[in-house]
Amino acid sequence: MVRAAHVDHPETATAAVALMDAPAGARSAGAGTIAALRAFAFSGLERMYDRDARRFVFRLRRASDRIVPEGFSDRYAAITAIGLAHEDPDAARTILAGERLQDFVQRAIDGADRMHNLGDLALTAWAGAATGCNTHRVWERIRALRPDTRAYLTVEVAWVLSACAMDPSALVHGLGERIAQRLRTVFVEDIGIFPHLIGGEDASKRSHVSCFADLVYPTLALSQYGAAARDRDAIAAAARCADFMCRQQGASGQWWWHFDYRTGRVLERYPVYAVHQDSMAPRALFAASSAAGTNYDTAIARGLSWLWGAPELGGRSLVDEGAGLIWRKVARREPAKLSRYMQAAVSRVSPHLRAPGLDTMFPPTAIDFEDRPYHLGWVLFAWPRERAAAWPFGRTA
Repeated sequence: MVRAAHVDHPETATAAVALMDAPAGARSAGAGTIAALRAFAFSGLERMYDRDARRFVFRLRRASDRIVPEGFSDRYAAITAIGLAHEDPDAARTILAGERLQDFVQRAIDGADRMHNLGDLALTAWAGAATGCNTHRVWERIRALRPDTRAYLTVEVAWVLSACAMDPSALVHGLGERIAQRLRTVFVEDIGIFPHLIGGEDASKRSHVSCFADLVYPTLALSQYGAAARDRDAIAAAARCADFMCRQQGASGQWWWHFDYRTGRVLERYPVYAVHQDSMAPRALFAASSAAGTNYDTAIARGLSWLWGAPELGGRSLVDEGAGLIWRKVARREPAKLSRYMQAAVSRVSPHLRAPGLDTMFPPTAIDFEDRPYHLGWVLFAWPRERAAAWPFGRTA
């Protein structure tokens, strides 16, 4: 059973209400924004937890005049646990219908033998380390999949490294060192970009396409590992990619979606995802900043400002105060993913070519009316209470 929206966490409720009452033009990366995001995360996750199944749903989706839950996701549950790990235990118990977060994660670890996806296992190991669970059986499964030698998505390899950075036993076994070296091997240093796939042969027309997640997660993982292992090469690669991300940021703070791995140029800008704006990019940039002694606050603030007033939507926000949710993305009005496939195919012929006229034919004005628990988990991971309180409000470009 998924429950109706409400905000019942005193720490964030006042800020959320104040922001809801503010004029749309006043919503930026200023005072109250982060507190409001945290409020949406707590209340949204409580709605996304199915008490009967004792699992998180895959998403909440707007259907006519109702918000309906769909599916279940163990991967999203692990990300949610990572986000909740540093919050007040009572807040996690409220979301989990009275269950302790550690017990919730332990149930996932107990089911590791049924997991076959490297990403799911890596996130479960990360959540287990963050909550103080014994993750030995998860690491056995991860090592059997050989993430240091076999072909895997860059994102999944990066999640293994993040889990290694959280778990000293994994570092002792040398897996973290080998994974960090593998990521650095495919990193194009003079550009600052990672590929979408590590190892294997990709003969598709999209083999040269890297997505924003392929930048975020390696940057985060190498920063975490570099700080834990005192690996200056890992930290340098993370900072280089963080610099690249910020150079490519849109004029209104957008974190664009697809890039050409060969040149670093933007291939296709849309969709722009809310989770990139409010949590994935900020968390990676905070980690790189902490490890390398750099500062990306201005880029983070610009990204948040876009979320609260997207020019593609005439200044409206993906934060829906009436629904109590943060909608997933702003996308083109197009059939399926046509623009992405067109740009990939055209640029495959030459790195300098782009399909013309897409903004006219397929304007980026569509909203994806769904919200997923991993988004809200990453919000809490990016903005724990201490960082939310210390954020330099109002620093915008």
